[in-house]
Amino acid sequence: MVDELPQTKADLDARFTELYRAHLRDVYSYSYYRVGNHHDAEDLTEQTFLQAYRHFERALRESDGRPLRPWLIRIAHNLAANFYRDRSRKPQSAIEDAGMISTPHTTESLVEGREELKTILDSVQQLPDDRREALIMRFALGMDNREIARALGRTDGATKVLLHRAVRQLEGIVSQTVAEDAEEDR
Repeated sequence: MVDELPQTKADLDARFTELYRAHLRDVYSYSYYRVGNHHDAEDLTEQTFLQAYRHFERALRESDGRPLRPWLIRIAHNLAANFYRDRSRKPQSAIEDAGMISTPHTTESLVEGREELKTILDSVQQLPDDRREALIMRFALGMDNREIARALGRTDGATKVLLHRAVRQLEGIVSQTVAEDAEEDR
């Protein structure tokens, strides 16, 4: 696909702008699901696209016409891992934030099913990193198995098994949580 490679810097910038517009929401969504807050997700999204821009021409050459969304999500994945590693080395004074995050909404107008959604989202956080990320990519971003495999650096078969196990484990966690909640209500 050499004929599709940009010939000038302006062409390269135009192609990157298309990529940015097409995948900004996906990269932000992935980052948000990984870090759980708007400001850090914005920072990770910005870092993802800065890093992508630095390597964009090479990625176009090596992609051989394949979509670049898995490549972008892989960059976001690596940056999120660095984010958590750096944060664990330099603990933040997040005690005040912890109360805000864990405080359930008590507003009467919450939609029906809010508790079920909260249970599922809390349960997703209990999954191992690779399973949680695979579910985020699949259900929050709508990525197919092949895209997820490329983003995680796995084979298609290993990704299919990973997703299957993630869903089964999530079902088990949710069932256990629901049973525990029902027991507490008695």
